[in-house]
Amino acid sequence: MDIKLKGDFLILITKDINKINSNKRNMQVPIKTSESVRLGVLLAIVGGFLDAYTFICRGGVFANAQTGNIVLIGVEATKGNFKQAFMAFLPILAFITGIIVTEIIKDFNFPSSTFVTGTERIILIIEIIVLFIIGFIPTTVPNAFVIIPISFVSSVQIASFGKLVDSPYSTTMCTGNLRTATQAAYKAFLRKDINSTIKTARYAIVIFSFIIGGCFAGILTSKVGIKSIWFAVIVLIFSLSLFSIDEYIFKYHSQKIRETIL
Repeated sequence: MDIKLKGDFLILITKDINKINSNKRNMQVPIKTSESVRLGVLLAIVGGFLDAYTFICRGGVFANAQTGNIVLIGVEATKGNFKQAFMAFLPILAFITGIIVTEIIKDFNFPSSTFVTGTERIILIIEIIVLFIIGFIPTTVPNAFVIIPISFVSSVQIASFGKLVDSPYSTTMCTGNLRTATQAAYKAFLRKDINSTIKTARYAIVIFSFIIGGCFAGILTSKVGIKSIWFAVIVLIFSLSLFSIDEYIFKYHSQKIRETIL
């Protein structure tokens, strides 16, 4: 009788273990919000918008990528135009400052009582505040006062959101994204690799989103003018809300899984 009871008990334990293992197999490891395609799409829209915005109504420059400014320093310096060379250096300095600020925020341990925690959320709030203020700066003010803070915003975004699922990418420029997408497409076509196909699709979506951001800038700046930058603010607010939405969904599904196991 004891042996039978022990056997029945072991059978019950085995069934519970199998059930738990089955649920674990069915669970998918959630992708971090900061690395999700959803967030990548929104941030790429902002990146494309800012580049087009500064080009259309803030001096005909691209504030996100600093390669042009680095080249411009060399060109102006060889001509003896040191003032112009210095002005080209200021966005680069703002970009460097943004990277340093991001690293400081990453290293800082925020207390649990803080209203907002997490590097990514804090960075998005900083972006929202800076871009909101820029919307009030009139065109009579020198463009440098707009280009410099936008370069700062670009740098903190690059430093904070540099991974798309399992691959590096950028939300404020497309050269690297285009290279990676092309490499993945080549492997997908030549080797019939499904992972490369998925990777190509992800990067294509981000690049297309960047273009969409530029399109919105072209439309809104012609209708709203300098305040059209608040469109980027709205998109960043949606981006920020994704973290709370994903947290809620994760907690909900975790609770359902616990109830299923129990």
